[in-house]
Amino acid sequence: MKDKRTYTNAKEHGEDMSLENEVKIKHAAKEDRGPGDLTLLNELHRKEIWEWKKKESEYIQTQNLLEGSKRIIDEMGKKVIEQDQIIKQLEQEIERLVAENKK
Repeated sequence: MKDKRTYTNAKEHGEDMSLENEVKIKHAAKEDRGPGDLTLLNELHRKEIWEWKKKESEYIQTQNLLEGSKRIIDEMGKKVIEQDQIIKQLEQEIERLVAENKK
C-alpha cells in the first residue's frame, strides 16, 4: 500500500501536500460569515478605504505632475519671448552695422 504523501510525478515535488486540507478548511471558514457579520463588513470597508486612498494618491500625484508641467511650460514660454526679443535686437544691430558699412 502506498503512503498518502508519496509523489508520483516530478512536478509534485515542489508542492506541500500536508497543507492541502488545512487550506480548504480556512477558505470554508471564511465563507461561513454572512453579509451582516461585523468582521466581514469591517474587512470590506477597510479594503474599500484602501482603494480610495490609492485613488487619492494617484490623483495627488497626477495633480503635482500637472502643476510642475504648467510651471515648466510657463518658464519656457518666458524664455522663448526673451529669446525672440534678443533676436530682434540683434537683427536691428546687424541692419545698423550693414547700413554703416555701406556709407
